[in-house]
Amino acid sequence: MTKLERFDREDAIDALTDFIRAGGYSPGDRLPAERELIVSLGMTRNTLRRALEALENEGAIWRHVGKGTFVAAKGGELGAPSLSELSQQVTPVQLMRARLALEPAISREAAINASEEAVGQLHRSKERAVEALNWDDYEAQDDLFHRAIAEATGNVLLLSLFDQLNQVRRAVAWNTVIRHSERPPRSHTSFAEHDEIVAAIVARDPVAAQAAMRTHLSSVSARLFEET
Repeated sequence: MTKLERFDREDAIDALTDFIRAGGYSPGDRLPAERELIVSLGMTRNTLRRALEALENEGAIWRHVGKGTFVAAKGGELGAPSLSELSQQVTPVQLMRARLALEPAISREAAINASEEAVGQLHRSKERAVEALNWDDYEAQDDLFHRAIAEATGNVLLLSLFDQLNQVRRAVAWNTVIRHSERPPRSHTSFAEHDEIVAAIVARDPVAAQAAMRTHLSSVSARLFEET
């Protein structure tokens, strides 16, 4: 068994940063699982998690429950803000307008390029959203559904753009949404809208897929700002 060294907070952050740099990880790349990082870095789980939290707060990485830890895009030499900085500057309305600009185009590309495996993942993702036992679970599954569409494009640049936008979406300061039920009702409009998006992608109809996503996001936007 590998002997775990004692790291103070700054040493742990430096070790993790050096690992990412030496490994050639780029924005959008997923880091190894925690159990692998513990072995590679020789530090305890608690120390590793403190280092991960520090880098996430700095905007160097972002974490998604069920998906893993990813390297985030950083502000460049030309003064472009980091994603963490953007999340403090972007309003919910601006965020939704950005989604409306990008995600319908992503759906169009998914209809053109989705593999059978990708289509299967879309079906599974939307069904998991329907079966969610509470709103938090639904939001997580909805997030995975939208990412599955980006993955279905087969275009790593579009997927990276989606991930960056999605990172900002999770960090934007939304007002508290009042929920009137423990879980989404079966009549929740997003379910039928998800069906329309997937149907268009399965039919290889890029125009319909683009329109279905735009309709869905417009519906989400109207409902969100009515409820906040």
